[in-house]
Amino acid sequence: MHEAILFDLDGTLIDSIELIIRSYEHTLREHDKPPASRDQILGYIGIPLRKHLVAYASSESEVQAMMLTYRAWNHLHHDEYVRPFPGVSSMLEALKTQNTKIAVVTSKLSDAAWRGLSHCKLEHFFEVLIGADDVDKHKPDPTPLLVACERLGVEPTRCVYVGDSVHDMAAACSAEMGAIGAGWGPFDADALTNAGAQCVLDAPEDVVGMLR
Repeated sequence: MHEAILFDLDGTLIDSIELIIRSYEHTLREHDKPPASRDQILGYIGIPLRKHLVAYASSESEVQAMMLTYRAWNHLHHDEYVRPFPGVSSMLEALKTQNTKIAVVTSKLSDAAWRGLSHCKLEHFFEVLIGADDVDKHKPDPTPLLVACERLGVEPTRCVYVGDSVHDMAAACSAEMGAIGAGWGPFDADALTNAGAQCVLDAPEDVVGMLR
């Protein structure tokens, strides 16, 4: 039996994919970098911002400048683009009713993650959130997932991680917990399965059914 469910944020609980893509496009234009395809940008989802901007920058100072550009545009347009996925709120409510422990594990900075949850009226479901600034290692490394388990007081083998990206699946497998693909996110089900997903769910409400 699963005692706890950990959730990724972007592409899993909240639909912020278009915001992420447009933030990247704006940043690359502003810094005179070659444009990236939508698929390239989607491939960055699930790992910290700095890790992929390094590939575009010629120096550490440029990395920092690009991060500032990205975050400024993202912050300005956040509420315009971000919304909860249909069925997420009722799914979380059902899990709470069943006394299932839940937490968010994301590669976003904690403040930005809480803003997304608050904007989508989901913040009251969570007491534990692990962001990029809470750990030294990041997905696909299992560290953030293991820290979440520790804070919840649950063994990793009694947890599952629900996420939309291949990096989420890899992190869950490395943490020796169940890897569950969020099929309503932007990634292809085959890609999630190939990355280690034990199953790929079609909709948020299927998370509750998985526990029965």
